[in-house]
This record gives sequence, structure tokens and C-alpha cells, in this order.
Amino acid sequence: MLLIMGTLEDGTKELVTVWDGIRESTESWREVLRDLKARGLAESPKLAVGDGALGFWAALEEEFPRVLEQRCWVHKTANVLDKLPESVQPYANKLIHEMYLAPTKETALAAYRRFLSEYEAKYPKATDCLRKDEDVLFTFYDFRAEHWRHIRTTNPIESAFATVRHRTRQTKGCGSRGATLTMVFQLARQAERHWRKLNGAELLARVITGIKFVDGVMEKAA
Repeated sequence: MLLIMGTLEDGTKELVTVWDGIRESTESWREVLRDLKARGLAESPKLAVGDGALGFWAALEEEFPRVLEQRCWVHKTANVLDKLPESVQPYANKLIHEMYLAPTKETALAAYRRFLSEYEAKYPKATDCLRKDEDVLFTFYDFRAEHWRHIRTTNPIESAFATVRHRTRQTKGCGSRGATLTMVFQLARQAERHWRKLNGAELLARVITGIKFVDGVMEKAA
């Protein structure tokens, strides 16, 4: 099941799509994005936030090649820690937090390099997992600081998925395709009511017009 969340001009987060495709499938995600175009999404989004599902990013490159990418830090943290022994995880988690909670990209990258230096020799799988997405882990620093907490993670949409998974287990199946889509849609709409509005919604217009930001602050004219 594929879900997409968007943000309205006033900062309200809204469910955009519920699609019964295959999560890792490029073709499924291509159908979703083309459907959005057919429904009126004429202008390319400025930023897409997601986990490492290759199908989504491949389809996005085809349909909206100019959109910037941001990997979900919650997913990335879980994937990296999973490749470390439990005794090491608390301190490693602290270092990861220092990366995406840093006030500037330079500080974040310093924490990133420190993590690689500390763990590369003993735990190369963990550092390889972190390093492979370096170019799309820190994109949020090029957007308004007020928006950072909303664009570093896919947590709001993940909570909707958690509700769907729980209901599916309770009902031991969903019945027909139509019944499944109806259930997922209704559960997602219920979750939507609890999604927090985007901070600094009045700044969205500046983002949309292409104004450049450095470390969350509008870039000064030369």
C-alpha cells in the first residue's frame, strides 16, 4: 500500500494519495506520480521525503527530475543501529542525533565524519549504511529552519501505516480490494486529523518561488 502526504498553503498536512501498489516497485510509484499529474500537480514539488525504497526514488527521477531528495532520519537511524552491537548503540544513537539536530550543515557533517571515524574499522556495515546516502541526508539544511522538524522524517505517514497494520492483524485479512482500500483510506483520514500543521507556514511561498536558504536562513544577496 502506497501513501503520500502533502502540505497546503496554510501548513495543513493532507493525505494526497492512497494506492494499492507494491512499495518497492518503480512501476507502482510511477503510476502514483502520473496520477498526481493527471489530477493537477503541474509544478514539480520542491522536496520529497522518504525512506530508502528504491522504487519511489527511481519513479520520482523519471516524473519529477528537479525535485530534491531527503532521506528519513528515523529509518536511517534504525538501519544503522541494527548493524551495531547493542552495547554500542546508545552512544552511536547519540552521535546520529548530533548529525540531524545540529544547527548548521557544517556542524552536522563534523558529527557525521566523527561517526565514520569511530566505527568504520570495527563496524563497516553500519558506516557503509550511513555513507551511501550522504548526499540526501542533509538536504533539509537548504530549507527554512522552521520546517526542519517536519521534513527530516516520514513519521506522520508511518503512524498511519502502523494503524493500518494493526487493524489488518485484528481483522485477520481485509477482504476484497475495494474493502481494503476503503479501510486504509478511512484509517488514514482519521490519522490525518492529528497531523501537526507545518511550522512557519507563511514561509512556504518563499520556498515555492525558489528562494535559496543556507542553514535554514534566507541566503543573503551578493
